[in-house]
Amino acid sequence: MSRIRPATASDAAAVAAIWNPVIRDSASTFNAVEKTAADLAQSFAQKQAEGHAFLLAEADGGLLGFATYGQFRGGVGYARTVEHTIILAPAARGRGLGRALMAAIEDHARTAGAHSIFAGVSAENPSGRAFHAALGYAEVAVLREVGFKFGRWMDLVLMQKMLS
Repeated sequence: MSRIRPATASDAAAVAAIWNPVIRDSASTFNAVEKTAADLAQSFAQKQAEGHAFLLAEADGGLLGFATYGQFRGGVGYARTVEHTIILAPAARGRGLGRALMAAIEDHARTAGAHSIFAGVSAENPSGRAFHAALGYAEVAVLREVGFKFGRWMDLVLMQKMLS
């Protein structure tokens, strides 16, 4: 049985263990700097202080993925537009946990007053694009060659869903 719950500082190392292979080995994120447990614990606290969420999916006694969101851009004019991140452990894919995490993140954001939510998906991540499209996200822009990783430039696809 799976459950979704807020992250706590004691979860930071387990979140890093899921996130860092994605950072290190894939073009799903353009970030090349791995997360530390200390950085993540601080991020969990910051999200909570800002009224945003960092949610975890657990099943079979272990952490299988997470989703989080924050304000899309700085400034009061963007306060009701958010951007999310979702990452699942390889063993968690295809089990419905991604959909459950997204539903929980979207519900949290909607309740907090968000009007729309964005996903920034690497153009080299067709499964991420398909996942978001299946959840009602529309591709609204392609930002050409904004990411650089593995010695090459990569495009970022912005996908948006209206929450209210």
